[in-house]
Amino acid sequence: MSKVKIVLKKSLIGSTEQQKSAVYSLGLKKIGQSVEVNLNPVIEGQINKVRHLIALEGNSIERK
Repeated sequence: MSKVKIVLKKSLIGSTEQQKSAVYSLGLKKIGQSVEVNLNPVIEGQINKVRHLIALEGNSIERK
């Protein structure tokens, strides 16, 4: 599996509960915090839900 680094770039204020829970489940809590995760279909789905709040570094995923 490939790894990807995810950085929280925008605030969660005004986001829906689903988006907040997706960000927290990715392991992000503060703006500027980054985590490195293994890519799998579950993580890709969470990334797609909050792609406007995060930035990806490393192995990029096609954004639809």
